[in-house]
Amino acid sequence: MKFNYYGFKAIYVHEMNRFIRTIGQSLLSPVISTSLYFVVFGSVIGNYIQKIDGVSYGSYIVPGLLMLTLLTQSISNTSFGIFFPKFNGTINEILAAPISTLETVLAFVGAGATKTLVVGAVIYATASFFADVSVMHPMLMIFLLVLVSFTFALFGFLIGVVSKNFEQMSIIPSLVITPMVFLGGSLYSLDMLPPFWQTISYFNPVVYLIDGLRFSFYGVSDFDIWISISSMVFFLIVCITLVSILLKKGYNIKS
Repeated sequence: MKFNYYGFKAIYVHEMNRFIRTIGQSLLSPVISTSLYFVVFGSVIGNYIQKIDGVSYGSYIVPGLLMLTLLTQSISNTSFGIFFPKFNGTINEILAAPISTLETVLAFVGAGATKTLVVGAVIYATASFFADVSVMHPMLMIFLLVLVSFTFALFGFLIGVVSKNFEQMSIIPSLVITPMVFLGGSLYSLDMLPPFWQTISYFNPVVYLIDGLRFSFYGVSDFDIWISISSMVFFLIVCITLVSILLKKGYNIKS
């Protein structure tokens, strides 16, 4: 089957135009949040914490804050992107268009991931004003950022498909993802935790994502980098499988 480039482009450009129309709000909110984190944690608390693994505290928390932005933005961008057409009924136009399910998913997820990477670049630039940020493995960093953005954009698409209202759509990002990031070593090293809580942290998948990204920055990590990559690829495969099954059945879309 020939790839419908024009159909893909129409959805992708529409989603990016929506982002451009609200670019001030889309960029200002994460920039302010990141700045506050550095003011409170980096400047105030950082003065009472010695270097962690040879890295200053302000620099150490940069990968964690970047991962927090990536996860929340990629999920919210794509979940809203597919949920809003369901909400206002324009999803029927997409279903009636001569475009396959794969092309539709790629367009929404691609746009969501692109928006997330733009916001991530702005957060990285913001962090550079507050801390000495260096990247030891730039290609690995780019690979992880793209992988995380696309995977969780796909996860956000899945959330948007199964959600029946705005409250359901916000449950996982606010009550699951954000706590997992804060409890995943984004603002501290796992070595700083008591043994019991270290063991509990091993069951938090976000720990391995933050650890992998931190390794790409400073070359320090608590786990092997392949654990981070393999866990991310595994979650990507799970999301692809679930989205394929739901869309094939037309769950919560055609009904």
